[in-house]
Order: sequence, then C-alpha cells, then structure tokens
Amino acid sequence: MFAGNLAGDPLFGPVTAEAIRTGFDTMLRLPPRESAVLTVEDLAGGTVIGMVDYRDLDPYAGVATIGVTIGEREFWGRGHGSDALRLLMGHLFGAYGLNRLELDTWSGNERAVRAFTRLGFREEGRRRSAVLVQGKRYDRVLFGMLREEWESPA
Repeated sequence: MFAGNLAGDPLFGPVTAEAIRTGFDTMLRLPPRESAVLTVEDLAGGTVIGMVDYRDLDPYAGVATIGVTIGEREFWGRGHGSDALRLLMGHLFGAYGLNRLELDTWSGNERAVRAFTRLGFREEGRRRSAVLVQGKRYDRVLFGMLREEWESPA
C-alpha cells in the first residue's frame, strides 16, 4: 500500500498491511454523516495513491476536520492531494452546508503548508514542539477555512 514517508503526518507512521486493512474496515463502518475515508487514485493508471478523510463532523456547529495523505512518493508534488482536498471541500461545504473546515500538519511538512495555503486555508495557530520526528521537534500547524473564504477566494 503506501510507503512510509517523512513529509506526511508522522503520527500515521509505518504500519503493516494488516493494520491498514483493519483500520479501513473500521472506518468503512462509520456513519458518513460523521466521518469518511475516500481513496485518491491516479486517473492515468487507476492506482490508489492516497486518501482524504473527514472526521469530527458537527452539523450543529457546521465544522469538520479534514486530512489528506499521498503515500506513494512518486506521486508527490503533482497536485493529487490538492485536487482531492478541493473536491472534498466542495462536497462538505456544498452537500453538508458546513461553515468551517480545519486541518493540521507538522511544520516540517513544507509541501503541505504551501498546498493548504494555496487552497485558501489560513494558519490559525501552532502547538509548539508538539511533534517528534527522527529525534527532532516540530510545531503542529493548525489551519482553518470559512465558507465565505471558499465561496469568494481572495
């Protein structure tokens, strides 16, 4: 499945194929009104190269947390993650009528920070020195986007 990577979320970490299957089986049973995991495919070859997800969807507050992982290194930097997030954002702001989406990454994941910013997310804060990767500490960077920012990008 996905190769381990240091550009993504270090909390995802190296996992076994069995752990991935168990995790997906569990996630597929979750009610889609609360959370879902969707695969990201390379359209040219139909290969699964990653996933996007949403979780902690609160229909009353109009908020959800989203995430993206492109696990296959050869597909990094080609816009697949941004495209997948854009589609997910449109679905959540549109079909679910949410007011706010949020996500986070670690400060060492500079590609994600740039991609989230290009998509219109704003950095809203940091949890200083909250992530440990290969013995080095990084900040957890928090991002948010409001419906009106999505509807009328700057």
